[in-house]
Amino acid sequence: MADWNDPQGTRSPFGGATLNGEVAGKVARDEGLRRYMLGIYNYMASGVLLSGVIALLFASSNFGLQVMSSPLRWVVMLAPLGFVMAMSFGAGRMSAGTLKILFWAFSAVMGMSLSTIFLVYTSTSIATTFFATAGAFAGLSLYGYSTKRNLSAMGAFMMMGLIGIIIAMVLNLFLQSSALNMAISALGVLIFAGLTAWDTQRLRETYYQVQGTEMVQKVIVMGALSLYLDFINMFQFLLSFLGDRR
Repeated sequence: MADWNDPQGTRSPFGGATLNGEVAGKVARDEGLRRYMLGIYNYMASGVLLSGVIALLFASSNFGLQVMSSPLRWVVMLAPLGFVMAMSFGAGRMSAGTLKILFWAFSAVMGMSLSTIFLVYTSTSIATTFFATAGAFAGLSLYGYSTKRNLSAMGAFMMMGLIGIIIAMVLNLFLQSSALNMAISALGVLIFAGLTAWDTQRLRETYYQVQGTEMVQKVIVMGALSLYLDFINMFQFLLSFLGDRR
């Protein structure tokens, strides 16, 4: 006999099924986002590690010293920019596999380009600055990932500041002003700190646009490239600002 006083007897089973479906969908999206962001961070961290190892080996070898003391150094120094431009403008036409190969090649060439820091700065200051940058990057990226605030306006402002920094660096090639160089370094740290938070938020939001498509792997590689550049540039500006020269 039915219990007419049982409140569950009037509850529709379809509402419960819908609720359970929504919860399951949210869990699946959160899990997908977690794997997506971990993929970006894994590629970015692996790229930084590869660059660091190659930079150290290149700086300690006679071949590396000969290359960086010859006109070939300009090829080594400009090659990373060529890889970035090729990946940025050709990502739509390239496969994810091709982008991954280019990312590793870029990281290797970037390591060769970074080898000069071992000739200019002490090993202690390089290590100290690296770990300081890693800590700052982790905090800034976590903020960009978790904040509810829309950072688009800040990102646009930082991009304008980056253009200004590049112009100032070109001018300082002729002026050779130590004061201007110090100002560029300090502003560079702040700009790439802001870009780290903005890029992380942008990549998080991009996931919801590409989830379930073949674009995910491409976005992971390009996202790793963006965060790699934020980290390396913040490290270089901080090293220029605080590093102890030999």
